[in-house]
Amino acid sequence: MLRQSLDAVARISPRFRRRMMRTWYEFLVVLDRNKDITFMNYGYCGLGTAENQLALNAAEQSNRYSIQLYQHLAGAVDLRNKDVAEIGSGRGGGAAYISRTLKPRSMVGIDISRKAIEFCRNYYSNGNLSFVHGDAENIPLADHAVDAVINLESSHCYGSMTRFLSEVRRVLRPGGYFLFSDHRDHDRTAVLRGQLNEAGLKLMAETDITQNVVRALELDNDRKQQLIKRTCPKVLHREAGEFAALKGTRTFEAFKTGYSRYLSFVLQKSSRGVDS
Repeated sequence: MLRQSLDAVARISPRFRRRMMRTWYEFLVVLDRNKDITFMNYGYCGLGTAENQLALNAAEQSNRYSIQLYQHLAGAVDLRNKDVAEIGSGRGGGAAYISRTLKPRSMVGIDISRKAIEFCRNYYSNGNLSFVHGDAENIPLADHAVDAVINLESSHCYGSMTRFLSEVRRVLRPGGYFLFSDHRDHDRTAVLRGQLNEAGLKLMAETDITQNVVRALELDNDRKQQLIKRTCPKVLHREAGEFAALKGTRTFEAFKTGYSRYLSFVLQKSSRGVDS
């Protein structure tokens, strides 16, 4: 009931939605004393055997599905020797994976949570990786600063999607890519597509990965359940389970029934001059 009430208010008030999510992320830093949580996305599982053969080291195995979602999105273009920014980098696991595996020249993670940025700066040591505190609607980068912007499972928290997309276009270099993936209720997907269409970027690819996300949630359910038991007070187990989309929660069922759709996009800025 509490989750439903908060969601109803959040849909009406973008400012409240942002404040609510920021409060949860800040609280998560306090709860995760053992630094177990470095990824917070729902994950991705290929529906064919070949898609699930991503080579990971032993330390990465527990986060396989979250990493596979980053690989699906960031691996859509060649990031080698590029300058890349992730907006909404959270606990930094995705930015660290990209910086190490996809070999960009530089990788900067930007997040609105100061505690998350402090955690990342203390936890990661990749030479080409940095973290900066900042707002998605006022990105702390110069014009034409990066070759690619990555935004994964974060934009549904923003107060103004239009403002965010304007900032993405501003910081991208000519020919640069916006690699974007997030979920919306089925009756809001057309609005999202309209916002992307008006952003001044060319749509190169769109993929509905809802079933891939559902499968990842199913396979990762037990691990997340145990993680919640270890890190959260019992009184918060239900809300944490909803946040993690455990099986049986309203969030999980929304994906499974198709009420919520999880979409992935590749968009490109025009290469015709810096003002195009």
